[in-house]
Amino acid sequence: MRIGLVVTGGVDASARERVVPSLLWLIERLARRHDLHVFVLHYHRSARSYPLLGATVHDLGRVDGPAGFRRLRVVARLRRAIQARGQFDVLHAYWGMPGVVATRVGRALRTPVVITLDSGEFVALDDIGYGLQRRRIDRRAIATTIRRAARLTVCTRYTAALPARGDCAVDVVPIGVDASLFPPAAPPDGPPWRLLRVASLNRVKDYPMLLRAMSSIVASLPEFHLDIVGEDTLDGAVQAECRALGLDRHVTFHGFQPTDALGGFYARAHVHLMSSRHEAASVAMLEAACAGVPTVGTRVGYAADWETEGRAIAVAVGDADALAAETVALLNDPSRRDRVGSAARAWALAHDADWTAAEFERIYREVTGRR
Repeated sequence: MRIGLVVTGGVDASARERVVPSLLWLIERLARRHDLHVFVLHYHRSARSYPLLGATVHDLGRVDGPAGFRRLRVVARLRRAIQARGQFDVLHAYWGMPGVVATRVGRALRTPVVITLDSGEFVALDDIGYGLQRRRIDRRAIATTIRRAARLTVCTRYTAALPARGDCAVDVVPIGVDASLFPPAAPPDGPPWRLLRVASLNRVKDYPMLLRAMSSIVASLPEFHLDIVGEDTLDGAVQAECRALGLDRHVTFHGFQPTDALGGFYARAHVHLMSSRHEAASVAMLEAACAGVPTVGTRVGYAADWETEGRAIAVAVGDADALAAETVALLNDPSRRDRVGSAARAWALAHDADWTAAEFERIYREVTGRR
């Protein structure tokens, strides 16, 4: 089968930096059995092509200018790039804006388009400028796109239930991880306790809430340490707040770390924390789950899905006191930590990257009418 995967970025030729690991795992597996071409809408300044994990990546080059004009030019570039490489059986757009562009091209070329929405397409957080439901033009574009798609997929039941999705049919297909990179963790029981947060330092991840929770934990469990792993997009603001709260000796900022370095962080963690205001999924939760590390997090993404099934512990978004209390309770209950971590690990292993690729292959066959 000839498959065209349409993305905005995350597929750098290094396969290590400036990448979205879950995308790479999917690309590698699909490319083993299919002729896979990845079309990148907005990464390199100039157009180029290069091999990646068995697929061929075609970067269309950046387009500047007003949003409406830029979108029209990107549609034209994508159509030309696809036509230059012959007929494709299916296009698969990952994220909202690639979906907007790919459905227009697919309609013109009579090619079915599968869309995966795995970000802020269905939310509006005006105070931090996040989400594609904030502006009328984007709301209309997303609504039109999911109507035009041959199939819509999301990663969690939480996302599928968001009101902005409307009544369009949806498949819940988690984007699984490569479990071999995250072997089971076996840290010695504390104290000292090791906590972990893996996420870019940006506003939607709500690091101020996480630091407030750490301030509460200090009072009852002073012997803990929080490792924060993620690219800093806030110019040191989170680190400054950490110092202001007097948490310096309890928190280490490790910055960006490539995926092959993350296993060591999970291996020594007792609990993984997730403080986000929104997550369509949370790849870090899956990575922690593969290592058997339980997550205490806000009620979004996988945390919302898993709460009632005993695979995670969830608290209300923004509730630092609850996050602290649940974390302390879990650290003080080793048998419960084991139960939650084991349940999460079983699910993550059953829904790994191989499972995801097989699910998408099934969907591709269905939308193309192939057996």
